[in-house]
Amino acid sequence: MKQGIHPKYDYVVFRDRAADFAFLTRSTVSSAETVEWEDGKTYPVIDVQISSASHPFWTGKSRVLDDQGRVAKFNKKYGRKPAE
Repeated sequence: MKQGIHPKYDYVVFRDRAADFAFLTRSTVSSAETVEWEDGKTYPVIDVQISSASHPFWTGKSRVLDDQGRVAKFNKKYGRKPAE
């Protein structure tokens, strides 16, 4: 590899505070905030809005949208008026 052109690739903790879930992985993302991990070492931490622990698809708590109601609402608001 060419030296000096690649970003630093190191261990980082990604934390989902909504689900109280965190995982350690390697990434080029960095942060000034740190956290002590289970192994006793300190790593940079990145807070994320959603992860597999809180996403409805992965948790099985997905909502079913009322598509028929949405279509009817759209047609009522923007649909063509019947000819008189």
